[in-house]
Amino acid sequence: MAAELAKLMEIEVRSFGDQNIKGLNPSVEGYDYENDAFAKADSQLKALLQTISTGTHMNIKPVDADVVHCHTWYSHFAGILAKLCYGTPLVVTTHSLEPLRPWKRNQLGRGYDASSWIEKTAIEMADAVIAVSKETKEDVLNYFNVDEKKIQVIYNGINLEQYQKTTEASALKKHQINTEKPFVLFVGRITQQKGIIHLVNAIKYIHPDTQVVLKKGAVILAGFTL
Repeated sequence: MAAELAKLMEIEVRSFGDQNIKGLNPSVEGYDYENDAFAKADSQLKALLQTISTGTHMNIKPVDADVVHCHTWYSHFAGILAKLCYGTPLVVTTHSLEPLRPWKRNQLGRGYDASSWIEKTAIEMADAVIAVSKETKEDVLNYFNVDEKKIQVIYNGINLEQYQKTTEASALKKHQINTEKPFVLFVGRITQQKGIIHLVNAIKYIHPDTQVVLKKGAVILAGFTL
């Protein structure tokens, strides 16, 4: 999204991480998620508190933008502060909602109540909401107090110039995946909401000549766009 918007205007991305891209459009500035100050935090609350802290740090440098855009509750708190502190119009993109993921209480404990509150607050105070499907739009209307006129459905897409079929197999060989046999590939965080348990339970029904490859990740990809 940032790459496409950059064709029309100047874009600044503030994100979780150590990125530091200056002099280009979009420019990117990373904000460190890890902090020794949280070492003594409750294990279920640590990620939540770190996320809120990172969102606060994103607002220390004044926000001088026409619009702030956020995606996922990880970045919503940053957007809330930007709108309240700097008066910047807020646009929120949503592809899933906390009320529909009650199993997250197993991960976050009472922190799930806080993440749900952050999401609800951001979506209801947003000047515009982007839903990635008609069903997501209906979910927003069912769970939050949002004027339907504020919601725009924009489906997910990919860059067809970047993502193309290739015969390059070095990555497969590096991870000892037999290129002569079919394989089922899972890419995502090893968490319940990603549905990996369904794949694991189905493995015994998959043809024995089929490889099952699990590519796990735990990186938070979030930030806000100015």
